Amino acid sequence: MNWRERISVDPNVCHGQACVRSTRVMVSVILDNLAEGTTVQQIVADYPSLAVEDVRAAIAYAADLAREQNVPLPSDAA
Repeated sequence: MNWRERISVDPNVCHGQACVRSTRVMVSVILDNLAEGTTVQQIVADYPSLAVEDVRAAIAYAADLAREQNVPLPSDAA
């Protein structure tokens, strides 16, 4: 999946947050919904401007970001 075809960042749209192209649906909103257990089909139903491929592109975008950045986590000092 080439997420670059579906995800855009425009400083004039949603304060420059990554969004599904030609919408104001932010990638973070899609990921938050998935994290809460919302199905892809329900997200598409809740946001009619989205297609299943848009949700997959948001996931691919997040995966690329996760490969690029390391987020320090506290170690278990049990």
